[in-house]
Amino acid sequence: MSRMQELREKRAKVWDQAKKFLDERRQENGLIFPEDNATYEKMEQEVVDLGKEIERLERQERLDRELATATSQALSHRPEQRGAEKTGRATENYKEAFWGAMRNKVNPSVQNALQIGQDSEGGYLVPDEYERQLISALEEANVLRQLCHVISTSHGDRKIPVVASQGTAAWMDEAGPFTESDDTFSQVSLSAYKVGTMLKVSDELLQDAFFDLENYIADEFARRIGAAEEEAFLLGNGQNKPTGLLHNTGGAPIGVKAASATAITMDEIIDLYHSLPAPYRKKATFVLNDSTIKKIRKLKDGQGQYLWQPSVTAGTPDTILNRPVVTSQFMPEGGAGQKTILFGDFSYYWIADRQGRTFKRLNELYAANGQVGFLAWQRLDGKLILPEAMVALQQKSA
Repeated sequence: MSRMQELREKRAKVWDQAKKFLDERRQENGLIFPEDNATYEKMEQEVVDLGKEIERLERQERLDRELATATSQALSHRPEQRGAEKTGRATENYKEAFWGAMRNKVNPSVQNALQIGQDSEGGYLVPDEYERQLISALEEANVLRQLCHVISTSHGDRKIPVVASQGTAAWMDEAGPFTESDDTFSQVSLSAYKVGTMLKVSDELLQDAFFDLENYIADEFARRIGAAEEEAFLLGNGQNKPTGLLHNTGGAPIGVKAASATAITMDEIIDLYHSLPAPYRKKATFVLNDSTIKKIRKLKDGQGQYLWQPSVTAGTPDTILNRPVVTSQFMPEGGAGQKTILFGDFSYYWIADRQGRTFKRLNELYAANGQVGFLAWQRLDGKLILPEAMVALQQKSA
């Protein structure tokens, strides 16, 4: 049995013990004594810790698979046959020139090669295959990129046609006239907002041939940019950043208003589930903060089953009402007027990546400190294309 499967089964066992303990110690008013609550929270924390360890092992397994992938193509045709030659930023020449520039190993041939990917702001577009590595790393760091619909654009704005109202059919007399009923369309415009970060690396590390500059930059870029993206996709106001799913204008509509400013009931979650039109429930996901999940873990449905169910199968997420659950640190915690749960089909939130991530080396700015700066930036936008595909639970206002 694999280590991950052992942890999943252990987590499920601990969760069953926690539920049993909670049921046995629950008073007539539904509450438990403070000393029992401390014991329960310790058991619940073990469930949380095991879940985080499972997530770490899953990420490690994905990285192992990527690193085990062949880096070159097997010879599968006759020597006289030639495959399609790579061009532009996909060539090995450009890749070597790019990383030569990042390490400050520049010569005339390098400068000529880099003209292919020179950015208007003085940096260099990253090589194509490295860009795919960056995108993969961003998906690991940003949970919403794994749920939402991602497109690439080659220009600043992209207009998406959306059906605003749909035509209908009508009953009519034999040989009677057809009633005209047309679909009407509107447009959603996706722009290209800039998000970036600056890294600093010591001269000694750059001169060290064993220092993996490519992976270091990819990891840091993903961690910093991924966090900024995820926050904007949820909380962005559309001003120099994407419009977030929780924004009052352009975000998810309110499906349920909770009766409390901090607490959530079983009935409210069920109401939230059914406030989403049935066609969107098939692919719907719950997104919420860890602290909100902690509250939900104690809730039961009408059959006495706990709403939150841990996964014991590889590749299968935890569930609420049989729908996947994803956590984000940027989802609000309980508070007056806060939107604490999102539920819907996230494929209707579109993320538009402007093609080309750009790096720029700063040689002089930190030279006195024995360091070299690197700027990394990209352009993107995100918007909810179809608001009816998403609903939010909002806590009671003060």
